[in-house]
Amino acid sequence: MDITIHGLDGLSDALRSAWHQAMDESPEYANPFLAPEFAEGVAAFRAGAQVAVLREDDRPVGFLPYERNPLGVGRAIGLGLSDCQALVHRPGVTWDTDDLLKACRLSVFEFDHLVQEQKPFTGHVTGTFASPVLDLTAGDGNYPHWLRATYPGLAKTVLKKERRLARDAGETRFVHDERDPRALRTLMRWKSAQYRRTGRMDRFARPWIVGLVDHLFGVREEHFTGVLSVVYAGDRPVAAHFGPASRTVLAAWFTAYDPAFRYYSPGLMLHLRMAEAAGRAGIRLMDMGRGEKEYKDWLKTRELRVGEGFATRPHPVAAAHRLWRRPVRGLRNTVLAHPGLRDPADRLLRTVGALRTSNRTD
Repeated sequence: MDITIHGLDGLSDALRSAWHQAMDESPEYANPFLAPEFAEGVAAFRAGAQVAVLREDDRPVGFLPYERNPLGVGRAIGLGLSDCQALVHRPGVTWDTDDLLKACRLSVFEFDHLVQEQKPFTGHVTGTFASPVLDLTAGDGNYPHWLRATYPGLAKTVLKKERRLARDAGETRFVHDERDPRALRTLMRWKSAQYRRTGRMDRFARPWIVGLVDHLFGVREEHFTGVLSVVYAGDRPVAAHFGPASRTVLAAWFTAYDPAFRYYSPGLMLHLRMAEAAGRAGIRLMDMGRGEKEYKDWLKTRELRVGEGFATRPHPVAAAHRLWRRPVRGLRNTVLAHPGLRDPADRLLRTVGALRTSNRTD
């Protein structure tokens, strides 16, 4: 196996085409977060983004995008944002992880949403987690009919709330692929407020993330399209989602809604509309991403498994990185896995968020 390293700011058409072919040949790699367009987008805003290209008989057969810092610490491309990570390869291709890290000049490679199929990384996985997905069926264009057939338990409640919303705020309409950048700005504003309100880190306070989302919104390619979906009441946006789609997979990413309409369950309403529209558009799978949320349990049809961990080779930097990162991850995962810890922690974060919001207002 020959391994070469390339920058992502000038990837050749031949390499991009081979990367797309590897995605097409394995359903595990159809996720848009694994497309070269996502890696190129991250590289436009993050230093140290590269891709390792694996070759057999001088043919490119595998691609590992990653970020590398000056100390040789590597991380999956977009770590912390990407909900799917992998070395994308053609069927039958394998590799030696130690040789791969040496070629990339990495002492450690960190991941947290690794596709389970990645067997050469198996020994480096420290935990696996559920990632709920929806298997989509093509609708007939009649949303109420599709909803009753697909989610009979939810249909009555959701349709009733939609009718109430229409009476109270204006006729509801759904735009699956909204191209108005003002709607994207509204979503970011809602999401920032939600992060602050719940005590979470505000991702949209980071200029590079705003820049990345703006960039991906403009990407319209076969294997990666930035899709903004919006529910309106009259002319007023009520809920919105932005995420990437490949030819067959829509990835749920950033969702938020106007808190003034929270009693209408706009987030659930939005996800159901997205699922119906995506199915009609030929999408086969809606990936909800790792993490426990009540609406994911309501909507999922099955679960994938994703792994987190550290691929390392003997090096002092690798040992120090693991000593620093692993306890933090372990504590977070312990809290998230136990409702008796998760719920009080969530309440504490919300209290902190409320205090921060109050102080900003004052």
